[in-house]
Formats: sequence, C-alpha cells, structure tokens
Amino acid sequence: MIAQFALLLVCGMSLMWGLMPRAQVTAGFFRIQMLIVLGLSVLSLLTLGQLVDMSGEPLAERWLLAARVATGLIAFVAYVGSVLWTLDRRPAGTVCVFAILAASIASLILSRGGIGWLASPAGGFLFLSNLATAGVLGGAVTGMLLGHWYLTAPTMSIDPLKRLSLLFGMAVAVRLVVSIVGCVLGGQSLHDGTHWTWFAMRWLAGILGPLVISIMALHILRYRNTQAATGVLFAGVILTFIGEMSAALLYSELHVPL
Repeated sequence: MIAQFALLLVCGMSLMWGLMPRAQVTAGFFRIQMLIVLGLSVLSLLTLGQLVDMSGEPLAERWLLAARVATGLIAFVAYVGSVLWTLDRRPAGTVCVFAILAASIASLILSRGGIGWLASPAGGFLFLSNLATAGVLGGAVTGMLLGHWYLTAPTMSIDPLKRLSLLFGMAVAVRLVVSIVGCVLGGQSLHDGTHWTWFAMRWLAGILGPLVISIMALHILRYRNTQAATGVLFAGVILTFIGEMSAALLYSELHVPL
C-alpha cells in the first residue's frame, strides 16, 4: 500500500508539473520538487515487495524486477533533474519532468503484474481510477507546496497557483465520476459497518471535501491572497490523504475502486 501510494503521488506531482505554466515559476521550486520525488521513489523501492497483482497474489519476480527498474529510473532522473533545476537549465529540466511522468505510469502498470491486465474492463477501469487518484494527490500536494513557495518568491505571478487549483478541482471532478461508476459496479459489496465507515471517509474526506477546497482556493486567489489559499490547500492535502487511504483499504477488501 505504501509503495502504491508513493507511486501515485509521484505520478500526480509530475503530471501537475507538466500542466502548470513552468516559465512563471522560479527554478528553485522544481529543484525542491525533484528532491521530494527522489525521496518518494526510494520509499517505493523499499516497499515494492509488498505489492500484489490483480488477482491478489504476490507480484511475480519478473514484474517486481521491472517495477523496481522503472522506480529506480524515477529516482535517478529526479536526482539529475534536481541538479539541472539548480543550474536553471529549464529545457533539460523539463525533459526530466516528462521522463518522471512516463516512468511513474510505467511503474504503476508493472507493479500490478505487467500490461496484460489493462486489456480487461476491470483492469482498464482500475487504471483510470489510479490516474484520477494520482491527479487528486498531485494537485493537492503540488498546489500546497507552490503556495508555500510564494513566501520565498513573493513577486512571482499567482497564475501558476490558480492553474494548479483549477487542475486540482478538475481531478477531483474526474475522481467523483469514476467513484460513482465504482459504486454502481460494486456498491452492493458494502456489507458491514467497517466498510461503510471507510466509504464515508472516502467520500467526505476524499471527494466532497477536496471539491469544496478547490473552489475555496480559486475564490481566495481572486483577492491575490496566496497565504490563505495555501492554508486551504494544506487542509485539502490532509483530506485527500485520508480519503485515498480509506479508498485503498476498501479496495483491499472489495477489489472495486470506490
């Protein structure tokens, strides 16, 4: 669970880097982001052995090795990227951004047992659910960290933070649609009180709460108050973490992304 969560966060953060207006953000922000991803990828490497495939069986050695190679590539590129962004080599640093995104998607696929599971409807739906989750996690964390970066670069344009808040809201909206479909497909599996508790936490903290947070952040940024927006986004990070961990517990029991 830890490895999967870390990979989803890396994927989401790199996706947000690719979609945000990077030219309006100082290079130091991306240097810090690369170091965070370096740490997350190492954490994932250390815990990949705990993962299981789509059938619930321990991951086959060949796919585990492939996932470790892809995750190790993330760590290597993140380290190189941190150096490039320190030197303000933006074109090369941007290549690292998209390389991390591609490697993280590959690692997510391989860590489920190769590419064959994507061909089934259940596998395709799970992959879509993973991308939606990655977007929510990445939007919340990257937006919150960018908000804090304004303390060191107060003259920076607020357009990047507006874009990230909007992307965060869009990711939550996609997550909402995917979860509704998941409820239609597997909601009848919710039997005991524990499942319903996790389900409530997943929806209240992981979907409805972040949706409100993104709207609040966008409204606050109309008044150019980056500190208040950052505080709101920090609350969004906490809510999304609670919601996604609850969803992971539900998936481990029901095998349906809700």
